[in-house]
Amino acid sequence: MPLALLDSHSLADPLAASASDRSPSAVSHPALAPVVVLKFGGSLLHSPAEIPAVVSEIYRHVRHGQKVVAVVSAFAGETDRLLAEARFLGAPHENDLAPAYVSLGEVRSAALTAVACDRAGLSVVALTVRELGIVAAGPSHSAHPVALNDGRLREALAAHEVVVVPGFGAVDASGRVSLLGRGGSDLTAVYLAAELGLDRVRLLKDVDGLYDHDPADGSRPVLRFSKASWDDAIEMGGVLVQPNAVETARARGVEIEVAALGRAAETVIGDRGEAPVPVTKRRKLTVAVAGFGVVGGGVIARLLANPDVDVVGVLVRDVNKPRDVAVDPALLTQDADALLALKPHLLVEALSDGSAGHALILKALSSGVDVVSANKQAISLDVAALHQQARDHDARLLYSAAVGGGSPMIETLRRARAAGPVAGFEAVLNGTVNFMLDRLSQGDGFDAALDAAKRAGFAEEDSSSDLEGLDAAAKVRLLAFEAFGAAPEAEAIARDVLGPDLVPAGPVRQISVCRRDGEALSARVGLDADPSDALFLDLNGERNALKVYGEDGRVWRCRGRGAGRWPTTESVLADVGDILRLRI
Repeated sequence: MPLALLDSHSLADPLAASASDRSPSAVSHPALAPVVVLKFGGSLLHSPAEIPAVVSEIYRHVRHGQKVVAVVSAFAGETDRLLAEARFLGAPHENDLAPAYVSLGEVRSAALTAVACDRAGLSVVALTVRELGIVAAGPSHSAHPVALNDGRLREALAAHEVVVVPGFGAVDASGRVSLLGRGGSDLTAVYLAAELGLDRVRLLKDVDGLYDHDPADGSRPVLRFSKASWDDAIEMGGVLVQPNAVETARARGVEIEVAALGRAAETVIGDRGEAPVPVTKRRKLTVAVAGFGVVGGGVIARLLANPDVDVVGVLVRDVNKPRDVAVDPALLTQDADALLALKPHLLVEALSDGSAGHALILKALSSGVDVVSANKQAISLDVAALHQQARDHDARLLYSAAVGGGSPMIETLRRARAAGPVAGFEAVLNGTVNFMLDRLSQGDGFDAALDAAKRAGFAEEDSSSDLEGLDAAAKVRLLAFEAFGAAPEAEAIARDVLGPDLVPAGPVRQISVCRRDGEALSARVGLDADPSDALFLDLNGERNALKVYGEDGRVWRCRGRGAGRWPTTESVLADVGDILRLRI
């Protein structure tokens, strides 16, 4: 059975009429978060430039409610370089002191992966080889795991969404670092999955499964296994998956998924195999992007680096405006009709104008074009009508980034609703306002706090939508639609305005609340000067958080960075990735 840990973002307490009126007497039903072990090999990690794509894979699992143990290899060539340096200084291959130095390649890539996860808004920690606690026996350069001192790992999983660990390294009985042989990161991942009680481990490679021969060999058609036996894997994939990892998986009953980033195809290695079948040639996903601002620019930068995507056009206001992401000027257009005339598979809509975005989304969906949007004002204008348009024309509409930035609020609400009727929710929904309130509580003046938010890239030049609660109210309507299948009218949502007259004596949070009263919905966006809930009280900077209350007393939580280019970009890319996996 997969390990389930108490999610530190999933503790229950009761929904009340306002954020500050809470009863302490409700029964708690903590949610359990499943754990997945992902391994990222050196064939993927050529350099730090590949880490953002790794983060996207990690985020994909986190937003669907999983905790992730990410096992990373050293960057390509790093292990050989470190070995050569050790030998140059007199350490022969079997020297027992060299492994501690050679394992630093994985420690470095783990640390950088954690930094990138944090930039994307994930709660993350990186462990060292000794902190991870795998104990191995045998030769110091080709040892085999025999035990796991898992106290630090479980502690990290309880406190964070993501734990990044170095592969390849372990410690011997005396505490000295050992190595698990060539390809040892595979063995690290398999062993951790087994020790954590999981029945599968996912190894991410530069190919999307196990083939009957090297897919780079164009002399004859290639065949891919969807299922391969242990013996098949050792015979056909000895280079792709470390044989010791396969044997350990067989002995411990852990199936191995061999997959590539962003691909739906995979090979599952286990007790039973199937004959390989011919591979259908992949089609690139053609994407048009509307908007080249903070979010649009981040999305475009990542899409241009994705070999499975072809960016065919970008809608902008001014084709001559200098931008921090380099694109072919021929891609830029000021004509929305011309953008859709390119017949893309997907439109990524990141405009700053709600009405223009709504009209463009409707037109795209009516043409059967899938849409991913980060524009909460556009979606919330009439989310039900947009969904109907998508159904009528066999198109997909995804908008995770429209609420919560890098915090998976839409997914959290959908999980809650799938489990039973929702009673209501409360949340901090505006990263700009939360950032400013944090500064104000530290003694900054209103103008200084607003300027700091603009310099940090959280606030637009015209911040009235944030300050007047309109941004949060639009997000309340989207979350209400996910929770109840209907949204309160925008005019019915009471809003407190953040202005220069607020001089807080302590922490203040902008708390958005929506609950069901019989057949009606009541909602407000208020400034709470006494946020007693630790989930909201502990939010600093631009972070957002959500609590969803089920009618049966269960509570779901999520939190993350609610503003900024990279967290929001990651959420957009997660939606793009869902569509990409369906098409290639």
